Amino acid sequence: MILSSAEQHKRMTEKAIPGLVTSLAVPTTLSQLITIIYNTADTYFVSHIGTSASGAVGVSFALQSIIQAVGFGVSMGCASLVSRRLGEKKDREAETYANSAVFAAIVLGLLLTVSGLSCLSPLMRLLGATDTILPFSCAYSRIILMNAPVMCTSFVLNNILKSEGEARLSMIGLCAGGLINIGLDPLFIFTFKMGISGAALATVVSQIVSLTILVFMFRSGRSIIKLRVSAVSKEFSTYWQLVKIGFPTICRQGMGSVASALLNRGAALYGGEFADASVAAVTISNKIYMLVRSMMIGIGQGFQPIAGYNYGAKLYSRVKKAFWFSVLAGTCICTAASVAIGLNTGAIIRWFRDDPKVVEIGALALTFAAAVMPLMAYSTFVNQLYQCLGFSLWASVLASCRQGIFFIPIILLLPRAIGLMGVQMAQPAADLMTFLVSVPFQIVFFKTVLNKQDAGLPRPE
Repeated sequence: MILSSAEQHKRMTEKAIPGLVTSLAVPTTLSQLITIIYNTADTYFVSHIGTSASGAVGVSFALQSIIQAVGFGVSMGCASLVSRRLGEKKDREAETYANSAVFAAIVLGLLLTVSGLSCLSPLMRLLGATDTILPFSCAYSRIILMNAPVMCTSFVLNNILKSEGEARLSMIGLCAGGLINIGLDPLFIFTFKMGISGAALATVVSQIVSLTILVFMFRSGRSIIKLRVSAVSKEFSTYWQLVKIGFPTICRQGMGSVASALLNRGAALYGGEFADASVAAVTISNKIYMLVRSMMIGIGQGFQPIAGYNYGAKLYSRVKKAFWFSVLAGTCICTAASVAIGLNTGAIIRWFRDDPKVVEIGALALTFAAAVMPLMAYSTFVNQLYQCLGFSLWASVLASCRQGIFFIPIILLLPRAIGLMGVQMAQPAADLMTFLVSVPFQIVFFKTVLNKQDAGLPRPE
């Protein structure tokens, strides 16, 4: 059923919080899972080509994090502005921000394509490719770069739908693309004998399908926001707001690229004669870790439009209820995942690549990751709370902690003291420190920003 703007506003500001968060978080979490599953499928199928090819996916993942930093940054800035403007019943302003974000994503995606292709080989070296990994990473990344405008635009359209509270519609496009990718991977890699280039092409085809479906959702009138060129802003201030509010995501994803590159380089350096096996092992371990983290991001993407709508409507108690319900649900999921993964680390790594050294290195890295998983939900949602309500400076600080402020010193210093184990421990150690910092941020935010009387009469719960 298609809801009008007024009906959606009523739903977002009056429906009971547990049911509302669940209704939005389930499709956004499924969308995130599908995304990471088809990325993980690339790793799985490419790992059957060889250990060097498996490591190349990890190197290329650092490049994709750069593209995601741009696409997610613009889209999250857009999502925050759209949900709050809709909560304030300023639909025209919401539409201007949305269409301007689509335009910005296309332009920035083209810039990424041109700049990346012009220096591809040095870029792959910078992101951690060894001599044997380099040919595979270049073949994969060349195709991924050509698709940067499509990827960035898809992120924006997805988050516009989520910011309206229409997470189910955004899920349809992502799920269709993900399933196509999983089906095309073995076909292109093995049947058509395209090797690692086939994995990249499967990803590109799936993302084009997803974008086509998303555009159809907007053009068929299923969204509150309408796509039209006339709504694209000519004002610099519009784009400044998009970038300013999306900057925490740019920091988080950009730092993710830096972290991935440093992790690859650290694994290659301290892996010694098993450099490629070490890069492959941390790549596989990180994919599993990201599977759980993506679930938390998905729940958070369901929580954020609720927070934005209700903050715009000055219903602060509902923002707090949505936060704590999300934290409880996320922590339960993370704890269950921690136990399941921690008891099966060797089997999980072996399923991807049955190389004794890859299994040995990857299993220990995954054990460290499982140990801190129960803390992941809380720190993720504290960061997302700051961002979705427009507190971009402190959101940027929080976003930079996990893979920047804490991770970079750890990955540069810890391996010097304890060798390869320092590489395996680096990200979990940074996650632990990020959790500890998030606690005072959350307490102060609730006391200074959300400790206010709700506007108007109490809403039915």
